[in-house]
Amino acid sequence: MHIKKLLGIDGRIAFVGGLNIGAENLLSSKPAHPVLDTHFVLEGPVVAQIIRTFVDDWFFTSGERLAGAPWFPALAPLGDSIARAVTSGPDQDLEKIELMILQAVGAARSSVKVMTPYFLPDDRIITALALAAMRGVQVDVILPANSNHPTLDWGARAHIGPLLAAQCRIWTHGAPFDHSKLMTVDGRWCLVGSANWDMRSFRLNFELNVEIYHSALVQELEHFITEKQEVRLSADALQRASLPIVLRNNAARLMLPYL
Repeated sequence: MHIKKLLGIDGRIAFVGGLNIGAENLLSSKPAHPVLDTHFVLEGPVVAQIIRTFVDDWFFTSGERLAGAPWFPALAPLGDSIARAVTSGPDQDLEKIELMILQAVGAARSSVKVMTPYFLPDDRIITALALAAMRGVQVDVILPANSNHPTLDWGARAHIGPLLAAQCRIWTHGAPFDHSKLMTVDGRWCLVGSANWDMRSFRLNFELNVEIYHSALVQELEHFITEKQEVRLSADALQRASLPIVLRNNAARLMLPYL
């Protein structure tokens, strides 16, 4: 499934992030189930990488090859950040975003912050985050208290035990539902884009993320993420859940490869 969310203008400006085109995002119209999101506007050479992703998908879909200056004008360096587009999908890009996340977590020295609407990664991600916390990295994972897919929420609650045992901090935030997909490391590096932290995004979907080195941007994102740290989950609270809730959550987790 193609989940990439990108917009290119004149080959010089690109928009990427988690934003879908839907009435639920038009908060001024007061939708019944509002959805918040975070999107980014980019300029400079990285735009060519993003447009290339669109061009490749267009060719795959239509057989038409888009080329030339209208799509790929000369782009001079702009700003003081370093950025790279990273695609992932069940083809030659298999697991590329997940592998990049594993490398980033493995390189972390002080902090890892993750904000995602759905959190059902495989054991490699869980182990990497737990090991980071064990070596002294402050690991924060921020999730919605209630997303738009309850089954995913149930599965996530049954999936975070090893993280809590390793002293990772798991937080939830209340309504409205926030669909943002953000990651920061050590106050210097961030990852933004379309991929959720689940096996479907990492292995089955065609996704687009952008990694960026820029301390000012990362600090702004960390401030945004920190403001969403409303309720901290604890192992004790999960263990006190009633038997029907525990069975429901674990049944949902068994469906992890298909969610």
